[in-house]
Amino acid sequence: MPQSMIERAAGADAFQADNRPVSSAAFWGGWVISGLPAAFLLMDGVMKLFKPKPVVEGTVQLGFSENVIVPLGITLICSVVLYLIPRTAVFGAILLTGYLGGAVASQVRVGHPLFGYILAPVYVAIFVWMGLCLRDRRMRALAPLRSLPKGR
Repeated sequence: MPQSMIERAAGADAFQADNRPVSSAAFWGGWVISGLPAAFLLMDGVMKLFKPKPVVEGTVQLGFSENVIVPLGITLICSVVLYLIPRTAVFGAILLTGYLGGAVASQVRVGHPLFGYILAPVYVAIFVWMGLCLRDRRMRALAPLRSLPKGR
């Protein structure tokens, strides 16, 4: 019986085959690293729900109207919750990456400096994915870190 093209793809079998749990250290380290951006983003989302003066001023300064603050907070909180649930963690990480990409675009649009403003959401996204990769071995198959062959 012929195999489908997907089954013959180089990475398809490798992704399915490595479903073993990660080591205890990687698992807990991944949760610690995941918890840092999750706590920060949850706090940011909750602050958007309560709309204190600094949040409103910062959002308006970025060029958004005040009426988008609560929907942004709800979106952020839902994305973080999805990220923290193991079965939906990848979907949550993808949503958070999109949200943080929008944050980068907003910072660039208003002309904020690269370090401290524009790259801050990028750093948060790196922690989101690093924590997820440590928690789930299958994520490592998507973007494996490989050493260069000897002689290069």
